[in-house]
Amino acid sequence: MEIQIDPEILKIFPDFKIGTIHYNNITVSESPQMLKGRLQLFQEQLYFDLEDKEITDFPGLLEWQLLWKALGADPSRYRPSAEALFRRIRKQNYIVPVHSGVDMNSFLSLQYEIPLGLYDADKISGAVEIAVGTEQDQYEGLNNRINTLTNILVSRDEQGAFGSPYVDSKRTMVTEQTVNALHIFYLRPSMDRDTAIQLLTAASNMFTGINGGDADIAVW
Repeated sequence: MEIQIDPEILKIFPDFKIGTIHYNNITVSESPQMLKGRLQLFQEQLYFDLEDKEITDFPGLLEWQLLWKALGADPSRYRPSAEALFRRIRKQNYIVPVHSGVDMNSFLSLQYEIPLGLYDADKISGAVEIAVGTEQDQYEGLNNRINTLTNILVSRDEQGAFGSPYVDSKRTMVTEQTVNALHIFYLRPSMDRDTAIQLLTAASNMFTGINGGDADIAVW
């Protein structure tokens, strides 16, 4: 699947990059107890860490706050999804298991301190563009609201915006019927390409270890 990054983003952040994993022939189902247990334990450990730390003490969250502001979004009103997860955990509002795709996505986002998006690849039309959203970029999100993504990074296909590091759309959400998926990693700009490849390789191995299938990774 072809991915394009709007040159306007690179003018503001020359080191901006994303990673992608394209999964084929996966089986999404109720998460095994091992994954549920790891996700719960990780959240409990983070809760105790957050008693002594600020959100900006986590390098990945800090970088995304700075990038968010530089692109024009208000980080106190529209938070990057990884930061929103950390803030939930600080309130002990722990993530409830959904299924093996979403639960692995949440675990990886917490582990790497970056926003991730997981999409049903068969519901994406044509090439994907990563751009800064405008008032025309709207969709019904997983938060059950109509979201307008002005000044927020968006992923677009031929039908329009379908995802962002803020909240994703219902149109391309992964379900237990999903067979092929696109995983977008909104990497830290400071991360070099070799480290990014190592991260994506480890993440794809964890994901396919739970969901089966095979994976192709790329950095854009």
